[in-house]
Amino acid sequence: MAAVGLGVVGFGAVGFGAVACSDEPSSTTSAPASSITEQVETLDEVTVHRFEYPTPDTADTEQNWAELYLPAGEQRVDSIPLVVLIHGGAWQSALGADIFEPLARDLADRGMAVYNVEYRRVGSGGGWPATFRDVASALDHVAVVDKQFPQITTDDELVVGHSAGAQLAVWGGTRHKLKDDEVGSRPVFRPTRVVSLAGPLDMVYAATHGDDRIVTALGGTPRQVPQRYAMVDPIQNIDPDTPVVAIHGTADRVVSPVNSQRYVDAVVRQGGDAEAVLIDGGNHGSVVTSDAAEYPRVLDIITGASQADVEDVA
Repeated sequence: MAAVGLGVVGFGAVGFGAVACSDEPSSTTSAPASSITEQVETLDEVTVHRFEYPTPDTADTEQNWAELYLPAGEQRVDSIPLVVLIHGGAWQSALGADIFEPLARDLADRGMAVYNVEYRRVGSGGGWPATFRDVASALDHVAVVDKQFPQITTDDELVVGHSAGAQLAVWGGTRHKLKDDEVGSRPVFRPTRVVSLAGPLDMVYAATHGDDRIVTALGGTPRQVPQRYAMVDPIQNIDPDTPVVAIHGTADRVVSPVNSQRYVDAVVRQGGDAEAVLIDGGNHGSVVTSDAAEYPRVLDIITGASQADVEDVA
């Protein structure tokens, strides 16, 4: 790995996408097109760049950051698809973005740019509403990253999340439906496709069927704080125009695969595009564990969702 700081990748003396003129004598006329050569940076290996993103309150530099993985190869303008990763861990501080480093590298090895998000969680300053504001802020910061790294494409992009991160990813794809005074509203960056990995996509169902982690993250039960669930529960914020692939292991005992199936059924009822991919025998962690038998299939699904025309994602 070549670990690079916060600066922009060096794009040569003439800059990224600039032109180098021929040795013809200067004149008042433009140089012929044949004498102009585009300068394209080529990376020999995956490089990683860390960004600190601002938040509506005082940001925590230890947690409000994201890392951009750039693939090896030519770095032409608007040539590298971006995948955003949001890690899980029950919205709690025990797990962080480092658990997604293997997935980020595997996707970068497949030619994608990967934006791996860290955020505050319960136990480290997160919970309601900080966790959700952080993720919204991290997603919106993609617009800033795009200006510094013009080789990535951000107009038609994929967000992937696992477990709690899957809830955040699917919610992140539908924030444009929120009212102006709701948490995460008025997004700057809007993904056009989402892959959910073992996500609690029906938060009310999950919370009323024993998932106390959701109750802790939102600061109450659906009966106590219904407006909070209404803001961030994926099944209550469906956008039929945002295709979603919901991957779930049939042996998941942490988040029931019923969550994914209920969500997909609800999207289809509204005329949207969604697909449930149930992996026989897969458990909650195996869908993101690099040495698990199902992991290559998950990589293939993410790769396909990133590269497909949006109408063919689900």
